[in-house]
Formats: sequence, structure tokens, C-alpha cells
Amino acid sequence: MAEKRYLMTPGPTPVPPEVLAELARPVIHHRERDYREIYGRCLVRLREVYRTEHDVLMFTSSGTGALESAVANLTSPGDRQLVLSAGNFGERWAGIGRAFGADLVHARLEWGETPEAEDLRSALAEAGDVRVVYLTHSETSTGVVCDVQSLAAVAKDAGALVVVDAVSSLGAVPLETDAWGIDVVVSGSQKALMTPPGIAFVSVSPEALEAAGRSSAQRYVFDWERTRNAQAKLDAPFTPAVSIVRALDVALGLLLDEGLEEGFNRHARLGRACREGAKAMGLELFSPDEDRSAVVTAIRPPEGVDATEVVSALRDRFGITIANGQGALKGKIFRIGHIGWFDVFDITTALAAVELVLADAGAEIERGIAVTRALDAWAEHAAV
Repeated sequence: MAEKRYLMTPGPTPVPPEVLAELARPVIHHRERDYREIYGRCLVRLREVYRTEHDVLMFTSSGTGALESAVANLTSPGDRQLVLSAGNFGERWAGIGRAFGADLVHARLEWGETPEAEDLRSALAEAGDVRVVYLTHSETSTGVVCDVQSLAAVAKDAGALVVVDAVSSLGAVPLETDAWGIDVVVSGSQKALMTPPGIAFVSVSPEALEAAGRSSAQRYVFDWERTRNAQAKLDAPFTPAVSIVRALDVALGLLLDEGLEEGFNRHARLGRACREGAKAMGLELFSPDEDRSAVVTAIRPPEGVDATEVVSALRDRFGITIANGQGALKGKIFRIGHIGWFDVFDITTALAAVELVLADAGAEIERGIAVTRALDAWAEHAAV
């Protein structure tokens, strides 16, 4: 019998059957009427999810490609830019900035810290004239979701453009692009938007577009103006990922039918259930124990247990794929994702398997305690 598999990473995430079914339909040409209708509907729906009145540009790329587009369109060699980072994806911002010749100020916090407004204020005061600030809303390497609204306010007060990596947070936790004064928000299809990897998005404010017009960094595929001009005619400057865009259209419909606020509440409850189940096993959380941490739960294994072994055992014995730590955290934490097409029984499945693996590794864990506590936590907040 074929093995049943469970995808419990913070990306890619499980895809609903309606979305998968759309992928199986015949490929259509990207300049015919049917595709233009789908494409136009996606662009409108993306603005709803982004909560912006401005353009959301679509690229055939991973989320990292859209991150690169932001740097490429906002940088002239020697521009002073600042990255505030506390994990692997903040480091990615810094790497891209250096590649495009920015005069980069990299304000590093310890991995696992939550960036605060004062951290950014101090970094900006030291840095001087900063033109662009790069932030990471949901740092999936650690499970931290920061208060990007307060950080954006500090950056705007300093006269800088604000660029936010929301690859894993868009659609999972509240993000108000226009109301919070964020100039550029980057996201991707394969996280809370419940679509296979392959397309990425960038919302751009008028100020960001004006700055892009002055930028001298080289770009071609990721040129915002080229993409924006094509989208205005419901076209794309290069062949798009037609089938994935069709799937995205279905996924965005599901997300908006549920309602963004309802989705945020569901993700918060899933995060609570996962954290409470882990704590019931006596495990220490690495990610913050707060409702904002609704994207991924990062957990330290018991002393003497390598997280890599936990990840491998879950995959090999039970067909459950979770995530190891990244960088210096590899082997020190494991991460259970819960963004997108998840319900509480996905969480209890992962927790039950973790119980079994840890018990076999010698940890003293009461059988069933994690599942019971997770279900209780989910029920306690049903009306929230």
C-alpha cells in the first residue's frame, strides 16, 4: 500500500484538492482571453489579501526572486540601506543587498530574538542617512513574527522606504500594507496562499515606484516598470507559470471565502494548540509563546536528543515531514508548520508522532498528553 505522507513544514505547505485539481486542467496560452480573465482576477484578489490599493506585481519565481526584485529596483551602488535581522531570512536580505552593491548596514540580533522598534531606532541613529530599511515579518527559521507595524513606523520617521519580507506571513497573520505605511511587501505562492511553489508577488507603493525610477542597479526579468506596464494590459512581459496562476486563483478564492480575519484566527488557534501540546510533553519552546507566532512553532528537543534525528524519524517511520533548524540551529530545534491548509487534526497528528519518537529516544513522556492538551487549547479558544 502506498505510504500516506504529511507535509508539516512552513513551506511548501499542503495544497487543497480543489487547487490540485485546477493544476490538472489543460495548459492554456498566456495571451488568450480565458487566461487574461484568470490573471486579472488574481491581481484583484492579491490586492485584497495584501490590503493595498496599489499594484501587486507577479513574477514566475520563488519568494527569493521577489526579494531580489525589491533590492534590484531600489538600489543604486553605494546607497546606504539597512537590514534588521534575527534569523536566516534576515540574513538573506543582507546577502542580496551586498550583491547589488548597497552600502549595507546590517543590524544583527541573536537568532530567536524578536526585533523591537527600539532596536531599529538605535540602528538607524547610528547608520545615518538610510534610504531603504528591509524587515522580515515572519522569520520562519526561528518562529518569530515581529510587530512590523511599529518597525515600519520607525523607518518612515527616519525618512526611509520600508520593504517587508512577508513570504510566510501574508494570509496567515494580520498585515496592513497601506494602513501601516509599508512601501514594498514580498510574498510567495507556497506558504499561506496554499499553492505550489513557482510564483511570487511584490506590492509597490507610489513612493517605491518613484525610487525605482531613479535606481541604477541592473535588472531585466525583475524590472518593476516592465512588469507593471504589462500587467496594466493583463499581460506578462515573459511567459508566466500559467497552470500555477490558475491554481492560485482557486486558492485565493478559498482564502477570501473563509475571510481574512477568520483565517488569522484559525492560524492563531493552530499555533496555540501546537505550543500547548509541545509544553505538555515537557518540551521547551524556541519560538515565542504568543498568539502572533501563528506561522511555525520551533521546539527544542529534550537534552541529549538531536533534532535532526527527530526530523528523520518522523519522515522515515510515519511519513511526516517537519523542518529542522537552519544554520547554527540545525540539530538544536525542530519546526512544525501550520500555515495554509491546516486544521487541528494535522497538529495532533504531528504531536502524536513526536511523542512516539521522543519516547523511543528515551524521553519520559506521558502517552497522549500532547494531543489531549492541544485539543483542549483549540476548544478553549473556539469563540475567539
